[in-house]
Amino acid sequence: MNQVIGIDLGGTAIKLGRFNQDGNCLQSLTIPTPNPATPAAVLDAMVDAIAQIDPHKNARAIGVGTPGPADAAGRIAIVGINLDGWHNIPLADWLEAKTGLPTIIANDANCAGLGEAWLGAGRRFRNFILLTLGTGVGGAIILDGKLFVGHQGAAGELGLVTLNPDGPPCNSGNQGSLEQYVSVVAIRRRTGMEPEELGKLAKAGDPFALEFWRNYGRDLGIGLTSSIYILAPEAVVIGGGVSASAEFFFPYAIAEIERRVLPSSRARLQLLPADLGNSAGMVGAAKLAQQVIGNNASC
Repeated sequence: MNQVIGIDLGGTAIKLGRFNQDGNCLQSLTIPTPNPATPAAVLDAMVDAIAQIDPHKNARAIGVGTPGPADAAGRIAIVGINLDGWHNIPLADWLEAKTGLPTIIANDANCAGLGEAWLGAGRRFRNFILLTLGTGVGGAIILDGKLFVGHQGAAGELGLVTLNPDGPPCNSGNQGSLEQYVSVVAIRRRTGMEPEELGKLAKAGDPFALEFWRNYGRDLGIGLTSSIYILAPEAVVIGGGVSASAEFFFPYAIAEIERRVLPSSRARLQLLPADLGNSAGMVGAAKLAQQVIGNNASC
């Protein structure tokens, strides 16, 4: 039975899992990301952790989700957000040299999308988009059951679409991007509070929190309309920590989408919370690794 290793590389933690071909996690491990998180230090930490979860060397390939864009071939981490010195790092080559296993990498949000497509909220759909509402806002596009990465591997940055051309500046160089209204950082800026706190207050019926989530849902719905018009997905899956309060903002996002998007472009569209939580990236990285096995077998 083909086994693979999925790795979710984050700024504070590295999550690893060994999976069989059905997506069952046979063993998992979470380790702190080295500080400073230089490429060499992270590579050594990954190699040591791989040896721990696969002591008998049953895995046949490795997939890695990285916090930033990867090249279209899945070889190079172009930038590592919150990682020191990560610019054009040939991470796949390095891991292959250290482990002897074929390796592929992808943006962490793309991995989350693959994970939800395989075992999560997207498994019933051939065409859907994922938004991860966290510190930033990541995105992934699944078209005809496959991850769409575009010409240079950078497609799916759905959080960087313009919501307000006169809005706050974005690290991307854009201004008023969706991320500047619905990310955790944006929520803190707009309210001085954490999303979890606002969720608890909303559950208690606090008027300020309920009004905030109403406006938040409206912003999210408006920000999704362009992607829906372009891609006409069957579903929009919402993940990330902010999605824990989905009950308070989904109705307003749906109402905004229905108001702004033609029925022909949103036929039977579903807005759904993600299923896999913090394991989505690791699961999707494992799916990437399985694809590497399949490609090698067909050569």
